[in-house]
Amino acid sequence: MWPTCRLWRSKAVVGLLVATLTAYALHVDVATLRIGLFGYNGILVGAALPTFLVVDPLLWLYIVLGAAVSTVAFLAVANVFKTWGVAALTFPFVLVTWFLVLAAYAFNGVPIASMGPPAIPQAIAATAAAIPTDTQFWLDSFFNGVAQVFLIGNGVTGVIFLIALAVSSLWAALFAMLGAGVAVLIAVLFGADASTIQAGLFGFSPVLTAIALGCTFYKPSWPVFFYALLGIIFTVFVQAAMDVALTPIGIPTFTAPFIFATWLFLLPKENLAPVRHERAAQAVVGEKVAATKSTADKSASAEAVMAKGKKIK
Repeated sequence: MWPTCRLWRSKAVVGLLVATLTAYALHVDVATLRIGLFGYNGILVGAALPTFLVVDPLLWLYIVLGAAVSTVAFLAVANVFKTWGVAALTFPFVLVTWFLVLAAYAFNGVPIASMGPPAIPQAIAATAAAIPTDTQFWLDSFFNGVAQVFLIGNGVTGVIFLIALAVSSLWAALFAMLGAGVAVLIAVLFGADASTIQAGLFGFSPVLTAIALGCTFYKPSWPVFFYALLGIIFTVFVQAAMDVALTPIGIPTFTAPFIFATWLFLLPKENLAPVRHERAAQAVVGEKVAATKSTADKSASAEAVMAKGKKIK
């Protein structure tokens, strides 16, 4: 276990450093760079590739390439989505890593370790959907769901992550627990594969959705709680759907279910028209978003100047 952990850490650190240095070389905004927005996608690339591909010298090049491109992808996605007032989230990591792991099927020099193979989706057996009643199953399912955010199937890691979240933000820890718990209950209720549930593979995307909707992009409140709860539940179904959809291709979903579900629940908070205007004040779910008075004043002034110009002519 410990050699594997050391390998995971070293690859993740390389991903973090390469992504950050690439951002620095591209002269990105320093404040954004300092808060880590250009590092987290790189660290996920560094964690994901050795999880699904054989660790050999050539994999280092794969990680360096993926981490560097994740920064470019972050800038590209953020540039497009700023029009809609939606964050890039982990989409740069997912997009770049999808391409890299899928390309591994075409290269003998990048052996596959634990991915695929591509297959025709099939309904799970009734025996696989039988849920154990022992406490260990529920504990593993809950804490592994948190740990799998960083592709680690270890309950102790899940506990450590929750403690770290609580140190940073108690709200984040509480919503992470809500996401993990609800995900397990929904997956069990609808008869998902028991081993998949216990491994935490139905939990990590709902955990991220819960944090994003519950306290990162919206201010915690009762309306937000129920809004986030709906998002958490829907993320479980997106996870199941994408698992089936990607089975023929033979690649993992990564955090794509979290991304698509969260985007869907974030878009209603902004004026969706892609036009040039000053951004309206952000609002909590249920509040109306109105244009600021300064915007209206500027528009009126502009119209007055244009009218005056026409009279002079």
